[in-house]
Amino acid sequence: MDYRKDMIEILRLSHRIARDKRISTHLGLTARTFGIQAIYYAGQKDNQLEQSLEKMNANFGSFSRFIYVKNPLALVKEKKQQGYFIIHLTMYGLSLGNELSNIKKQKKILFVVGSEHVPSKYYHEADLNLAVTNQPHSELSAIAIILYELTKGKSIEYKNAKLKIQPSERGKIIYSSS
Repeated sequence: MDYRKDMIEILRLSHRIARDKRISTHLGLTARTFGIQAIYYAGQKDNQLEQSLEKMNANFGSFSRFIYVKNPLALVKEKKQQGYFIIHLTMYGLSLGNELSNIKKQKKILFVVGSEHVPSKYYHEADLNLAVTNQPHSELSAIAIILYELTKGKSIEYKNAKLKIQPSERGKIIYSSS
């Protein structure tokens, strides 16, 4: 799998503005860091979330889009018809270690990331119910681990970045790329 050529998208279920603001923002940041093309979210529409992530894109570059969807199950079915491999992240799923080689063969993936209780219909619609571990864990940590495994930890250099970070052993070095 070459994550820069293949389509990987994420659907975040049940975003709740008061409770999930930081988690959904961090999910968006993690996704753009690894070059995810689209991050869909359902639940409560959150203009502040979208603006925050778009500002990050404007400053540090990206080709990620942040899209609100009213009917997430319809999106899953539509993506399935388009040939996407649907992966629902859940601690009840099959082990990432055993499924990674199968996942790497897929050209189009939609990761479904839950929030509150995920309805059983998502478990049934998914091509794969996947667990990082079969212990309670964060959906954010699960997507970060999976994306790191798929990308081999390679950093993306966005050509449309206004600001860039220079790796440094100590301190913070940010410079203008223009």
